[in-house]
This record gives sequence, structure tokens and C-alpha cells, in this order.
Amino acid sequence: MADLNRRLDKMEYAIRKPSFRQSSGRANEVNYWIFDYPPDRELEVRERIKYMQNRNAKGGEKFDLKVFDLYDVIIDFLDKNNFLEECYKFEKKKGLERIGKAVSNSMKINDDDSYIVQYIKDNTPENAIVFLTGIGKCFPILRSHKVLNNLHQAFVRVPVVMFFPGIYNEQELILFGEIKDDNYYRAFKLV
Repeated sequence: MADLNRRLDKMEYAIRKPSFRQSSGRANEVNYWIFDYPPDRELEVRERIKYMQNRNAKGGEKFDLKVFDLYDVIIDFLDKNNFLEECYKFEKKKGLERIGKAVSNSMKINDDDSYIVQYIKDNTPENAIVFLTGIGKCFPILRSHKVLNNLHQAFVRVPVVMFFPGIYNEQELILFGEIKDDNYYRAFKLV
């Protein structure tokens, strides 16, 4: 991958353009983007996102930057519903795969009206750009293709950028550069 800092600079420049915030992406596709990066550079990407978020909060830009760490959304849901302690116990007894299914079912992750989709819809103002982070932290409970597919069905009013620790070639997602997802994505690679 090209130099990460240079790509992050280009990404920042791209999202500030008014044309980026139009309701459709290239060729009138849904305005969904994936910014892939080497997983070992996760902390640098987090810092850049935090910097952009702080700068946006000071005003002066013509859009709101909404950052949703999907791992935090899951943990908050489990905590709010008093499931967190139960999840620890259940994982010890049944294993990670079973707890992943239980969490997925309770959040309706596979449904168009999933908790995550509804949470993003409810917490995103008009004239915003959505950043999705925490993809790697959620694995294997939440798969990135599930989020993208469900959001595509229900949420198209603002651009969405998923920050993906791995490789995206506009055909497939390869999490951590190793775990291949065999799904087609209607998202474009952002720089």
C-alpha cells in the first residue's frame, strides 16, 4: 500500500469536497467507501480519525463527522441490557463461536433492522459523513460484510467510510490480510 500518511491526507482532502457528500457515489452507486490499511498501523489510523473528529467538532466545516466504533456500540448494547456479565459466563461454558451467535441474534445483526443499523440511523444528523471503525476488534462476532450489506439496505442519506484493517480490492475484503470474505461489496476504495 502507498504510504499510509499520504493516503490519510488524500482521504481527508477527498471527504472535504462538497461532491463527496452528494447522495451517490461514482456511477450513481450508493456512497459507501472503504479505506483499507495495514492492520499493524491501526493506532496511527485511530489517531488520525480522532484528530479529524476533534477538528470537526470545533466547527468551520460544512458537515458533521460521526464516528461509530462498532466494537463500542456492541459493548454498550450488551452493558445497557445487562448481558455483559452473562456473555463472559456463556463464553467460558460454550466458547467464542456460540457467544458470537448469541450476541448476533440479540442485536439482530443479520437483519435489515439490526440494532447497529438503527443506532447509526438514529445518531446521524443530515449533512454528515459517517466513519465506521472497530472492525478488527469486532471479529468474529461482527463481520464487516454484514454491516455493509445491512446499511446499504436501510441507510443511504450520507456517505459512509469503513476503516478496514486489511485489504480491499473493490471485489473482496481480506481482514488482517488473512481472512477472506467471499461477498461482493457495493463500496468503493477510498484512495
